[in-house]
This record gives sequence, C-alpha cells and structure tokens, in this order.
Amino acid sequence: MNPVETTLTHPGAFGAAEPHATLRSGAPGGVQIEHLSVRYGARTVLEDLSLSIGAGEFLTVLGKSGCGKTTLLRFIAGFVKADGLTGTLTVAGRDLTYAPPHKRNLGLLFQNYALFPHLSVFENVAFGLRARGMASSEVTRRVADALKLVQLGDAGHHLPAQLSGGMQQRVALARALVIEPDVLLLDEPLSALDANLRASVRSELKALHERLPNLTVVCVTHDRDDALVLSDRALLMRDGHIAQLGTPQQLYDAPQDGYVARYLGPANLLPPHVIFPLGDPRHEVRGKVACVRPERLTVMPPAAGGLHGTVSSVEWQGADLSIAVVIDAAPDEPVRVTMQRGRGAAPERGARVSLHYEADDVVLIEP
Repeated sequence: MNPVETTLTHPGAFGAAEPHATLRSGAPGGVQIEHLSVRYGARTVLEDLSLSIGAGEFLTVLGKSGCGKTTLLRFIAGFVKADGLTGTLTVAGRDLTYAPPHKRNLGLLFQNYALFPHLSVFENVAFGLRARGMASSEVTRRVADALKLVQLGDAGHHLPAQLSGGMQQRVALARALVIEPDVLLLDEPLSALDANLRASVRSELKALHERLPNLTVVCVTHDRDDALVLSDRALLMRDGHIAQLGTPQQLYDAPQDGYVARYLGPANLLPPHVIFPLGDPRHEVRGKVACVRPERLTVMPPAAGGLHGTVSSVEWQGADLSIAVVIDAAPDEPVRVTMQRGRGAAPERGARVSLHYEADDVVLIEP
C-alpha cells in the first residue's frame, strides 16, 4: 500500500471531513416525476410511474436487472432518448423534462467512476468547473473543499492509477459534489468493492449525506443492504412498476407481497391456517399468505403449541446458524430459522422441534 492509501483509506473518512471544507449542495428542492413511461419499440421499460422525492432525501432505487431502475436514473440525468418517452420531470422547482444533461445541475457517480487516467486527481475533480468557465481561483477553492470533504486533501497531484479502488471512488464522488448539484445520482456506486470495503464505504456515504443535509440523493442498486443502511426511503421496482415505496423498516417488516418480502431478505410464506389457530379470524383468510422472518422464529423442544416439524439441515453462517425445518402442517417447502450462535444448543439434523413466534411477528400479505 502506498503512503497515500495508508493515510486516507481508514473507515469513516467521509464523516470526518476537515474543518475548512465548505462545499454545499445546490438549490434545496426535491424531485417530482409525473406519469413517466419509457418504451423502446414494443418493449415497455417504465409504465406510468409517478414519484416525489423530498428535498434532502436519500432515496434508494433497487430491483432485479431489467426492472427499470437504471432507466429511471438515466431519465433524471437526461440520458433517455426513447421514442416512446412521456412524462414530466421537475427538480428544485425547475421543469427539466426536455433540458439537456449539462443544463440540469446534477452530480453523477457512475459504476465505473469514469476518471480521466491522464489527469491528476485535482484536474479530474476540476473538469466540470472548468467546462462551465469558472474562474481559476474559484475552481481551486471548490476542488480543495471537495477533496477535503472526502478526505483526499493531500492527493490532488496523484494520478488515478496511483490510488486504490476505494480512493478512486472518492475522487469520482468529489467530482460529482464539486459542482454543488441540486441532486446527486449514484449508479451502483458500491458494486466494484469487496464485501468489507463495501460495508465501510456504505457507512461513509451515509455520514457524508448527514454533512450535506440539503443534498437530495438518488441511488440505484440491486443490493438490499445498501437500501437498508443508506435510505431515508427505498423504492423497490418490478417490471417497470413500483412494487413498494417506504422506509427500509416498512419494506422489511410490512412488505406488500411475497416479491417484496423475499427481495428484502429471507422470508417464510405460509398458508394462514398453518400460522393462526382456530378461532383467530385470520385463520380462514383466503388469497393471502402469512409472512414471518427467520429471525422471528425460535426453535424449542417438541411441545404443545407452535409449529411442529423435523430439522432437515443446519448451516453455519458465521455468527448465525440457518436451520431448515420441514413442518408437519406444510411440508412442501422448509421453514427457515435464523439462530444466533451461543444462544442455546443447535438442534441436530433429523431432530423433532417446535417453532414458536409472537403474533405481532406475522403479517398477512399478497402472495
């Protein structure tokens, strides 16, 4: 590791900006999208999508490949030129529906960072300001502030190839922030990082947003952990539509359907009559499933009450054990249970057990 990496890649760097960094976001204001549809020939990518993003909000847009999340980001950025494009876009009170990208005052952080390899870190960050014809003294001040904000204040003379991947990402982020954008757009910003660095940078991004509370951020990702950690609200997309929009806790604890439940994490979906006892009005509900998360279930010795079944597998997952139980009342698909190691003896494969849960841990949802 070179000396620059040694001094600048510590965790939490974004949250510890140097005291004289005065970079700001642009005009405070949110994003409003009305009745957006995008079609390429016979293929519909987005259909009648309306969305309001509050000023200063961190919104994560997630979903599987092909769901339309990247097209939504590209529409906000001004890069969608489909023949079948309808709808309107307002940012910070300005109608930007037909504005070219360079007139939108948006910061972009691409998945591949898109740094100029022959330019220094300073000149990479300064590029957008120089393109706007900004005075040299103002360019110098803003670039210095941006590099301080991401803890690269001493790296301005280096070339991108001399930096680690995490540091290159910070350069790209500084370049996006230096123009003081109205909205910061992040396209899979953590996908190129390994698991440990990804978790660290994720925390740093959250800390950075807290330092710029007026900055509206729209982040596209396929990773549920990004959404759970970073978001004020998360938007899960499916086949060009909004599957659910809400806080991360709402999507996780109260999913609207099985697709949302399973995307946000492991979920057991069972017939209501299996979960709810006779006499409970939910026992006879038709057309819905009972959703209970694996960590909400407790493995007990066979006893009256609970869900009786047989352990089919026990998988070690570091701090946790993942236990699969084939329950007697619904044997088609094993029920998953997450058990923390050290919280009692783990059952053996083939053991008879009873699964217990609280009524509040179960929600009825669409299949």
